[in-house]
Amino acid sequence: MRYMLLIYTDPQAAPTNGTPERDAEIPKWIAVTEEMQAAGVLLGGDPLEGGETATTVRVRGGEQLTTDGPFAETKELLGGYYMIDVADLDQALAWARKMPNLGYGSVEVRPIRDFP
Repeated sequence: MRYMLLIYTDPQAAPTNGTPERDAEIPKWIAVTEEMQAAGVLLGGDPLEGGETATTVRVRGGEQLTTDGPFAETKELLGGYYMIDVADLDQALAWARKMPNLGYGSVEVRPIRDFP
């Protein structure tokens, strides 16, 4: 089964770029990515630019609206994702538990729907 690991970050709690804490975290992300590659479960993944770079498009009352920023007003912002192919939810959760951001963010694990 394919799963998305959606990586959410609280920008107020996350280590800031250029700090020793952030510099120490980068090798952890590289290590978990390489571990997924070695296990043959990684289908793709990328970090995303900050929420301030987002543009949201929606239609309301027949009118198309474009808004700067993410769709939802939340404390945590989507910071990146991994797409993995594993046997079941338990394996997907095991990979999610390895994400370095769990101390200041979260990882949403969601199955990818297959269409016939």
